[in-house]
Amino acid sequence: MHRIATLGLHHDHVWGNLEELQRTGRAELVAAADTDQELRDHYASRFHGKLYDSYEALLDNEKLDAVYIFGSNKLSEDLTVMACQRGLHCLVEKPMAATLEGADRMLAAAKTAGVRLMINWPFVWWPQLRHGIAMAQAGELGQLWQVKYRAAHQGPVELGCSRQFCEWLYDKELNGAGAYMDYCCYGAVLAEVLLGKPDAITGTKISTGFKPDLSLEDNAILVMTYANALATTEASWTQIGKLTSYSTTLYGSAGTLLIEPNHDGHIRLATSENPDGIELTVPEQPAHLENASTHFLAAIEDPDLEIHPLCEAHYCRGSQWILEEGIRVLSGTE
Repeated sequence: MHRIATLGLHHDHVWGNLEELQRTGRAELVAAADTDQELRDHYASRFHGKLYDSYEALLDNEKLDAVYIFGSNKLSEDLTVMACQRGLHCLVEKPMAATLEGADRMLAAAKTAGVRLMINWPFVWWPQLRHGIAMAQAGELGQLWQVKYRAAHQGPVELGCSRQFCEWLYDKELNGAGAYMDYCCYGAVLAEVLLGKPDAITGTKISTGFKPDLSLEDNAILVMTYANALATTEASWTQIGKLTSYSTTLYGSAGTLLIEPNHDGHIRLATSENPDGIELTVPEQPAHLENASTHFLAAIEDPDLEIHPLCEAHYCRGSQWILEEGIRVLSGTE
């Protein structure tokens, strides 16, 4: 039974991940820490474990195997380094960090300690997305020449996110940017895995003015160009409805894949013979890829198990480089 604690409760994704961890029956929730009393109370109403208002105190007082890190992007940098220095495996919620420097510190700390560092991207656990990525990597689409992803909703507040989550999402230092960092990150990691480091980056980010209390951008597009390919990733905190949200399209010289979102989404392949596309059957997936917790526990238990590329820290560091270069270009400081 793995002894796991949670560092940070102010990322709303934490609750679903802790529920999944409990359902595995393979881990004990030993403790949780956050500086916010309301969040600690909410944890106590749903989960077991000792509660701390100090991250350092938890790490110093509890005997652990691993930690779940669900703080702000900025705080997660420091918490990961602290946990790695104590020899703990780390699952960190996307996008890895607020800065490239922070991602580098995390990567170095994990390497020095010889522990697993896994970055959790919620879309990794959609079987049809993993299948589409595998098809592209196997050359079934021919030469891949475009990767396209869009993440969008009406906004964190409008979506019903917690006050604590919104407070740091709307803070440039704690998040790293606004909608750009929150949502362009998905397409950036897809591009990093499928196409590698881009030759050039451009794009745009804007504030629509629809959210007077928001000082950051609520919409952004990042474009990555390669010698014979491109990738686009779009982010919106102002989109009405779900149409076009979270869909992925992969374009190759021999076919086009349209990948719908969520666990029950479909995947369609268009070719010269079937230009309107045909629905594909996703092959049975390994049990350890059911969700972030099953994959993380499997990686802890088997040092030879390869972490899925989208969650693998070196690829995620590459996506952080893409995001930071994009910020530099868009701010005119290159």
